[in-house]
Amino acid sequence: MAHQSPSPTPYEDLKWIDTVSDLLDTRYRVPGTNIRFGADFLLGLIPAAGDAVTFGISGILVLTMARKGASGMVLFKMIGNIVLDVVVGSIPIVGDLFDLGYKANRRNLHLMEEHYREGKHQGSAWGPVILIALVLLGLLSFSVFVIWRIFSELIQLFF
Repeated sequence: MAHQSPSPTPYEDLKWIDTVSDLLDTRYRVPGTNIRFGADFLLGLIPAAGDAVTFGISGILVLTMARKGASGMVLFKMIGNIVLDVVVGSIPIVGDLFDLGYKANRRNLHLMEEHYREGKHQGSAWGPVILIALVLLGLLSFSVFVIWRIFSELIQLFF
């Protein structure tokens, strides 16, 4: 009977994410400084298209983690990093400067390492997801109410 080596842990199986995260966030250095940047910053200089490409790549990294059994909480935190990076990164100039410092993919790599090596970020994300959904529902309801009040005032003003 042939000896089989043990199957790799999910973390060992995901080492390639370190390479992709480095390419996106820290591959290059501004000469004479400690400022590092990667393809995320460079592609972000292309309005809309660059952010869409890096958003897609970041999404693939998170989906891979989900397939490898990452907890709902670590996935929730990773998605939060990506959403913040995309939202702020889409603001011209400010977003590009933000990309130099925030490095969402490196943050997500760190979360992944903590999750698999140290057992951190365990548990379900349903609590935060439900809270966010309720807040969004409240904001939507408030917006509808304000719009309704404005229209009713306009109708009274004209009639």
